[in-house]
Amino acid sequence: MSDATPQPALHRRSLLKYTGALSAATALTTSLSACSAGPESTNDTGGGGGSDSLTAVIGYGNDQSWDPTRTASAFTMAANHHIYEGLLDTDPITREPYAALATEVPTDLKATTWRFTLRSGARWHDGRPVTVDDVLFTFDRILRPGTALLATGFIEPWLKEVRKVDDRTVELVLRFPFPEGAPRLTLAKIMPKHVFGRPGGWEAADGGKAVGSGPYRQTAHHPKSNTTFAAFEDYNGPRRPLFKTMNWLSIVDAAPRVAKISGANAGAQIADNIPYANIRQLEKGGLTVRGGAGMNHLFLLFNTAREPFGDVRVRQALFYAIDTQKLIQAGLRGHGKAASSFLDTGNPSYREAATVYRHDPARARKLLDEAGVKDLSVNLLAGNVSWIVDCLPTIKASWDAIGVRTTLTPQETSAVFSKLDQRKDFQVVASASNPNQFGIDADLIMHYNYGPQNTWMGYARWQDDPTARHLFTLMDRATREPDPERKKRMTQDYIDIVAENAVIYPVVHTELITAWDPRRITGVRAQPYPGVNLLKAEPAKG
Repeated sequence: MSDATPQPALHRRSLLKYTGALSAATALTTSLSACSAGPESTNDTGGGGGSDSLTAVIGYGNDQSWDPTRTASAFTMAANHHIYEGLLDTDPITREPYAALATEVPTDLKATTWRFTLRSGARWHDGRPVTVDDVLFTFDRILRPGTALLATGFIEPWLKEVRKVDDRTVELVLRFPFPEGAPRLTLAKIMPKHVFGRPGGWEAADGGKAVGSGPYRQTAHHPKSNTTFAAFEDYNGPRRPLFKTMNWLSIVDAAPRVAKISGANAGAQIADNIPYANIRQLEKGGLTVRGGAGMNHLFLLFNTAREPFGDVRVRQALFYAIDTQKLIQAGLRGHGKAASSFLDTGNPSYREAATVYRHDPARARKLLDEAGVKDLSVNLLAGNVSWIVDCLPTIKASWDAIGVRTTLTPQETSAVFSKLDQRKDFQVVASASNPNQFGIDADLIMHYNYGPQNTWMGYARWQDDPTARHLFTLMDRATREPDPERKKRMTQDYIDIVAENAVIYPVVHTELITAWDPRRITGVRAQPYPGVNLLKAEPAKG
């Protein structure tokens, strides 16, 4: 994201919710009832069992925005990857770009002009042909000055304009060489102008209407219940639909979600967001259970305007005090790693940070003494996601052990961030985040959390600190650096500053767990961010 592009609180809250941090209400109040077809139900309507149909259980709500340019809903983003196409899309695991609506990936991604030819015969789900005007329509909205879309923050900083070459060809003009932009084009799903360019079109997209060019078309949408899909017979792109129908159930509560995929009469073939406590049970029942490790993390966010948390030594002390190994075992049942950088160890730009917060209570006490802090009391405001709540007792015990009186205040995570949005006073927040659903490049991840007009920095009241201003300058230089190895080193170096200052910083990186029945579905790959991608999955044979 651009340092100069603030992310509206609405979109930030949506991202946190659907990456595992927010679990209840959202700021979006758009009525979705008009998009429903028939009674809301979690029954297997429109995609029950059998080799030609798939039922999936998604552990997140399907009742938020369905507009691909603005949504951060795990359910919706996953569904939209099956309904819509970008000029380029990405492999869900490697995140390597491949040609989707375009015929090929540009051969020179270091160039400042990328030319794309549309796939011949591509059609929308209503039968109309995909045109260059649809591409221009989509990017015009994303790049329009003053636009407050999530996709804008990921794309506008490096993309200057999109122009028509002929009836099948467009050119993307970049502000500077930026190869990392190619995989980000999957976030710019091309949308039909004749559908969403009409009055009320974007409101309809927000409310659940989905008309794309991808391998599956939406057939019914029941907010808070389920969304159904059917194979698009006229699809001629690279990811052919391998199921005739799909039914995705939205089941947020863990127990019924696990029950839906359990036992001899299980009603679903696959489920995401599996609790760690249920892994062995499901494996004993014959399911394949796999974890995806990535940027899903528990973080601490400090209010640097509230003393003594403006002192870096106090923030460091609280990190050094945490017994992360105990937290991983007790709270995560072994499914996590202590953070050794802002990035997870699997990220291509990972390098162990110069400051690593290994458990060292003696050092923590010394730092508090050096800061002149005695009799510190901390109210730890926390999201109530189950695995976060499971980790809180270890954090409290660790801080109590160094003489910090700790009060835990878990709340509905939406309430936590509503307080932050309203700039109410706080000391420290513990919650979860996972930007991997948008991508894995370090520039995207770091700009999501740090930047002079960034929402997160506003929460921390840190953006005007001299160290922060220096950091933002280094980040901007790294973004514009054309040499990939030098960019990587520059990124790693400024992450050292992020680690040392620990204003918003991970405690642990965790796994996200997916379970499926290998007797009914094959080709599944567990992903390290919420949702599922079934574009390479197929019915099991025999």
